Amino acid sequence: MSRYELRFSGAGGQGLITAGIILAEAASIHEGKQSVQSQSYGPEARGGASKSEVIISDAPIDYPKVTKCDALLALTQEACNKYSDDLKEGGILLYDTDLVTKLPEGNFKRVGFNIINTAKNEVGREIVANIVALGAMVALTGVVSRENGEKAVLSRVPEAFLELNKKAYAAGFEKAKAAAGA
Repeated sequence: MSRYELRFSGAGGQGLITAGIILAEAASIHEGKQSVQSQSYGPEARGGASKSEVIISDAPIDYPKVTKCDALLALTQEACNKYSDDLKEGGILLYDTDLVTKLPEGNFKRVGFNIINTAKNEVGREIVANIVALGAMVALTGVVSRENGEKAVLSRVPEAFLELNKKAYAAGFEKAKAAAGA
């Protein structure tokens, strides 16, 4: 892997910035790779389209923004519509099947499951949907190991929420593997 570009997108308030930061930390702190994370959200902040971009590389990163996206997470239809245009041929679109019903055309892999619903009903708290999505992204891309992704998650959350986040990460990882047929 020379340069791998990921984008987490959805609505403001879904924790996608945090998910991007955790992935960047997993790559740099736990795997010794170069990584950079950037973010943007609409003027609405909560509820408007937001994105968090992560670039992971073995070499120094010369440009901190995604130019051709290798993997895109879309948690809302608006985010899918807005950010799927620069998804690379052969890339991966991970989407929430309950919220993204109109998929873009293109030569890339589509993997979907009910991410937010999984957080709410299987893990027990909707607030960890970002960690479910992060586990899914790690499973689908392999940009960091499952273990290092989990270490980065657990180093970021308060002690009272370690088990909840561990469960969310594992649920996302397993569901994405199953949805991708791996």
